[in-house]
Amino acid sequence: MLLAIDAGNTNVVFALLEGRSIKGRWRIATDPRRTGDEYAVWLMQLIAIQGYAKSDVSQIIISTVVPRALHNLEILARHYFDIEPLIAGQGKADYAIDIDVDEPRSLGADRAVNAIAAHARHGGDLIVVDFGTATTFDVIDFHGAYKGGIIAPGINLSLDALVGNTAKLPRIAIEVPESKSVVGRNTEDQMLIGVFWGYVAMMEGLIARIRAEIGRPAKVIATGGLAVLFGEATDIFDAVDADLTIDGLAILAERAATK
Repeated sequence: MLLAIDAGNTNVVFALLEGRSIKGRWRIATDPRRTGDEYAVWLMQLIAIQGYAKSDVSQIIISTVVPRALHNLEILARHYFDIEPLIAGQGKADYAIDIDVDEPRSLGADRAVNAIAAHARHGGDLIVVDFGTATTFDVIDFHGAYKGGIIAPGINLSLDALVGNTAKLPRIAIEVPESKSVVGRNTEDQMLIGVFWGYVAMMEGLIARIRAEIGRPAKVIATGGLAVLFGEATDIFDAVDADLTIDGLAILAERAATK
């Protein structure tokens, strides 16, 4: 079985796969100081609860946008699974796609892996919207080449900035507003409308501009933690694919196994 590890700025996601089928998925807050030992104590228990053993894991692949987290994840793989991990974008797990931007090496591993999975799953010209700590918009052409994109503050970052820089505004939860009205009658409703529908308007506007620039029909794929929430509020998405990053890691691992 494959253990796929996706270390993002907010969470580290661990997924246990048999082929492309996810058998278990767990997440923990990203902390570069967390040791391989700490990861092991936590992860081994969860794998056992799911009915598997560490001996079931035969391959490990790691993708990270937090360089300081990589070392301890490698220790986890080597010391507790006795496996030399694949690193997304390196060696046998090279992306093997055309990254057609000014600084290809600056592309985050999560975005490259999403591009690989989106092309394999959906084909054609694509716009991938990933709701993470930042919200990213990535353009992949019908050949599977990464053509560039947009980075915007994630909705929780936007809310943190709003609350953290004002004296009286309260902390609110991100959810679909109950009322369809965009004229709020109290402070909390006005904040939710501004954050939620403002974010929807931003997405729809940027996607319309990207589509116009591409000049060809392009499918829009949403992924990331809040993809389902926003998928309920707009028809701009052609598909909501929450497991896009994990599937991309599985594709890289499959390719590496044949090299």
